[in-house]
Amino acid sequence: MTNTNALSGRIAVVTGATSGIGAATARRLAADGASVALVGRREDRLKDLAVEIGANALPVATDVTDRDALSAAAATIRSAFGRVDLVVANAGVMLGAPFESASTAEWDQMIGTNVTGLLYTGRAFIDDLLGAAADGKRADLVHVGSVGGHLVFPNYGVYTATKAAVAHLTRNLRAEFGPRGVRVKNVEPGFVETELGAGMQDPGQREQLAQWRVSMEVLTAADIADAIAYAVAAPTRVNVAEMIVVPTAQG
Repeated sequence: MTNTNALSGRIAVVTGATSGIGAATARRLAADGASVALVGRREDRLKDLAVEIGANALPVATDVTDRDALSAAAATIRSAFGRVDLVVANAGVMLGAPFESASTAEWDQMIGTNVTGLLYTGRAFIDDLLGAAADGKRADLVHVGSVGGHLVFPNYGVYTATKAAVAHLTRNLRAEFGPRGVRVKNVEPGFVETELGAGMQDPGQREQLAQWRVSMEVLTAADIADAIAYAVAAPTRVNVAEMIVVPTAQG
């Protein structure tokens, strides 16, 4: 159930908004009253989602691994909506393969999106968030990590390493920006029915992932969107700093 007033007046950015958790989060934040900038690489999908959401959605086709393009996108968003006070850094890539045979290009892609892209996203909007916090408003930087950041999954070593980096980065940024009023948080999903992993080259890992997802009742993208919406709607004094959200059957 949504609270249509919970985020009224807030200006949100969601990366990786073309599908899955990003698209679901954008829908939920907009339903709760926020204006939402939709950031992702597939412009056609962003435009379709913006039409679905309505006038309070802005599609901005951008690759988060391109720092200059992301800075330009941030300027476009400010021009359209004003100062951003809620950022959901959701863009991510999961490409599993045995370490000895994995494509190093896949490693580069995961590190570039999951770590560097997340860093660029935070940097592009941190001044906005600090400004909102200084004015006594809620200011949130939400990282979408993974339970893989602290669990062991054979053949996913590089992916899980990137998510471990996200977890520890979040803790350190929380210590840095919490005293200045910005709530930095990490939402860590378990198995979710999304496109994540669809592009991996290793056929054995694609099959294994499909088997994992049918072995239990997995989460929907909307489940994670609900968790994010709950966390960012909390009073300014409350930071839901780390949230693990897994299917009940995953334990």
